[in-house]
Amino acid sequence: MDIQKIQQNETTVAVINSEECLITDTQSALDLIMTVKYETGCERIAINKEAIIEDFFILSTCLAGEIIQKFINYGVKFAIYGDYSKYTSKPLKDFIYESNHGKDLFFVEDESTAIEKLSSVC
Repeated sequence: MDIQKIQQNETTVAVINSEECLITDTQSALDLIMTVKYETGCERIAINKEAIIEDFFILSTCLAGEIIQKFINYGVKFAIYGDYSKYTSKPLKDFIYESNHGKDLFFVEDESTAIEKLSSVC
């Protein structure tokens, strides 16, 4: 796992780029949150989509809700960056749309957009 600290708009974002799947369940999400907070002090995390188990994007598994709740409970805002064009599920598309209009979770196409979103929310 590669963690970089990026400073933008007086905010520090931890950017994670990993070839391996880092978030597979709620415990691994919590472990990631704590690792990032301990190693970087950041409460904003951008992570590549490939580092998250594919079941996260199947809303009927309820995994997304459980994982997102961990991030919110620990006060961490996060963005998942990658290509979402392969997904055809209307509920997932609606979920992504609603998340992107909030302030805690963003689904974006690239790392720079993730950093921009995370550094511009309160």
